[in-house]
Amino acid sequence: MIFLPVVERELRVASRKRSTFWIRIAAALVALLIGIGFLVMVAASSLLFRPPAMGQILFNVLTWLSLAGALFAGFFFTSDCLSEEKREGTLGFLFLTDLRGYDVVLGKLLATSLRSFYTLFSVLPVLGITLLMGGVTGAEFWKTSLALMNALFLSLAAGMFVSSISRDPQKAMGATLSLLVLISALGPAVDALFSRIITLRPTASISSPVYLFVTAGWNTRSPFWPALLVNQLIAWILLVLSCVLLPRTWQQKATKSSTTAESWGRWWKYGGAKRRLRLRAKLMSVNPVAWLACRERWQAVSFWVIAIIAAGALAAFLFNNQQFIWFVWSYLASALNLMLYLGVAAQSNRFFVEAQRSGLTELLLGTPLTVKDIVQGHWRATLRMFAIPLVVCLAVQLVGTTVAQQNTFRQFAAATTAATAGTTPNTNVASTNVTSGPVSTTIPASSANNAVSFSLTSLSSLEGFLPILSAAMTTLTTLANLMALCWFGMWMGVTSKNSNLATLKTIAFVQIVPWFAITFASGIATALLIMPQIFTGGMSGSFSFAWYQILSVAVTTILCVLKDAAFVVWARKKLYSDLRARSTRAILPIHPQLPPLPSLPGTPAGSAPPSINYS
Repeated sequence: MIFLPVVERELRVASRKRSTFWIRIAAALVALLIGIGFLVMVAASSLLFRPPAMGQILFNVLTWLSLAGALFAGFFFTSDCLSEEKREGTLGFLFLTDLRGYDVVLGKLLATSLRSFYTLFSVLPVLGITLLMGGVTGAEFWKTSLALMNALFLSLAAGMFVSSISRDPQKAMGATLSLLVLISALGPAVDALFSRIITLRPTASISSPVYLFVTAGWNTRSPFWPALLVNQLIAWILLVLSCVLLPRTWQQKATKSSTTAESWGRWWKYGGAKRRLRLRAKLMSVNPVAWLACRERWQAVSFWVIAIIAAGALAAFLFNNQQFIWFVWSYLASALNLMLYLGVAAQSNRFFVEAQRSGLTELLLGTPLTVKDIVQGHWRATLRMFAIPLVVCLAVQLVGTTVAQQNTFRQFAAATTAATAGTTPNTNVASTNVTSGPVSTTIPASSANNAVSFSLTSLSSLEGFLPILSAAMTTLTTLANLMALCWFGMWMGVTSKNSNLATLKTIAFVQIVPWFAITFASGIATALLIMPQIFTGGMSGSFSFAWYQILSVAVTTILCVLKDAAFVVWARKKLYSDLRARSTRAILPIHPQLPPLPSLPGTPAGSAPPSINYS
């Protein structure tokens, strides 16, 4: 028997796919476009602020984006690869042969992760260009490349482990995300907790792939190699556990307490009898699809967990109100928003994916319900399940961002006051040299004094209004993104074969790809809007930076709202017009178009064949 036959088969299949070759070219082109766009944005912003080495900036941007993609590879590609085989009943046929657990696990790992490795490999040569630009050493480049490969392998192994013990796709994706967050954040959190008591060296942090990635850029002595060893040990343990558990978990085995377990599971999933009857009486007469889509109450649990974590973090930050703490709030809010986006993208397509697979969509279309009733019923169920926790998250974001912006403006005002107090204007001097980044301009002394006094007055007057406006615009952007993800996710659920693929396409098309374009466009547009004030000397350094931040948020909000409105309108139009056609296409047999019969000798082409008389 051939050693690892499934792996060999998957390699042969992958070698014949066009996407195997084109994915590397596409990834390299995307990395080049990101690098070029970011360099253009930095070049425009350098007229306001003096940036560090270009090579270091580009290296940091590309490597952090690559780390995010590597960590989420297991969430999108391997979290449901084995559980999908369990649901379809095809996994048992493989174990009827001489195949072992490691054959199936390694084969599925290779089939689902080959493109991920190709994508990451194609980005590394683009990272090598930063060595020629300066600011990046060879050791930092190679260590960072190893850290990215380690993060990708660990994420894929975590997804395989969760998929080997689960069956439901949504639960598998949620458990994979929770496991990745646990592996990445538990070690640094433990070290941070104990460092408040006694000073310790980082010990538990070496288990985190994010910590390993950060230490790759340290010039001093760092625990990079021990951390790499620990990360690889964790990844291989998860992979070995997947190989051991898969042959024992692919069957649904009945237990002695099956009746109690099933009744408890049904109560957790649907609630008690009174709750089910009340929900049916309330929604069945209004819209049966709304009742079908929101029967399972456990779907909103993850959103309530995020809302509770966000509210608790905000309460802790308000209790310990220090300036350096609010600097961390932006990163925490971004992480919570990312989890909300992933949750909404995954839950919005779930109903249509399962309905397409089970044939429920065709049954619904055979009833008096219209396509609009089906779509609006799903939208109403989504609002019923997730509206309240999402409102809590948005309120927490509004309050936290407002307080963080107020602290930022206070720092700007203090910096401007200190700079003004330390430099007394001389009225006998005819002119003053004002420098902003590499630009140096000579303006009259009276104009300089007026500009400084105007900056102080404006900062103090706008300190209470602009933070609230900036926080409101940020919250509006988050709300618009959530609506676009929900509507576009419904359409991806109709057109995709599984929930993982639908979630990936939703996040990529609605958030990731537009984010790059909007970031570059807002950065360049904001720099061009504020440069005339800098050149004429109408703004000081701190005041210009404050206005730069406000204008950047405003331009980003306008572009995001327009983008999200376009996605919502387009997805609604496609759902109303093409849902019936897509559903019937899934069940109608596809007959190949046969070529026309050749004409007999002496018969004109295209004419009917001669009839035969059997009498």
